[in-house]
Amino acid sequence: MSNSLQDQLLKSGLVSKKQANQVRQEKRKQVKQQRTRKGGAPDEARLQTQRAQAQKRQRDRELNEQRQRAAQEQSAAARVRQLVEFNRVERGEGDKPFQFVDGSRVRKLYVKGAQRQDLSRGVLAIVKLGERYELVPAATALKIGETDPALVVLLNTSDKQNDEASGEEDPYAGFEVPDDLEW
Repeated sequence: MSNSLQDQLLKSGLVSKKQANQVRQEKRKQVKQQRTRKGGAPDEARLQTQRAQAQKRQRDRELNEQRQRAAQEQSAAARVRQLVEFNRVERGEGDKPFQFVDGSRVRKLYVKGAQRQDLSRGVLAIVKLGERYELVPAATALKIGETDPALVVLLNTSDKQNDEASGEEDPYAGFEVPDDLEW
């Protein structure tokens, strides 16, 4: 039963041994040619799948970069929020208005008298956290400014530092301006 058709034809005498060998050789040549065609010339379908895989890898890489950037932005925002929450100065029941500019609008924040002086001298700063404004020490405002400068709304520099930097003497140095002067 394991006899092939070729063997059966040989036994019956319908085909000679020479003809059977010739058919075997032709089959081997055909198989060999098919193997060389597959290995030699790349198949169009294989090229398309390789291109598709390369495009998919590129898209995945871009998506990962976007996710990493978003994660970095979120962590920076969380750091800023944490800095403000831990270092904010309580305003309490402020009775004196302090006006400052945020973008193109003038805002008013009620603070205590000592806090108003500290804001004017540059000891305290105003930062924007969401929709509210918080008072923080100047050092904290500088750290926040490194992460996101748009969040620091007001950070005054002291007049002594400005005078030393300019190297000029102030012609009005003898005249003091009262701190409680309101416009």
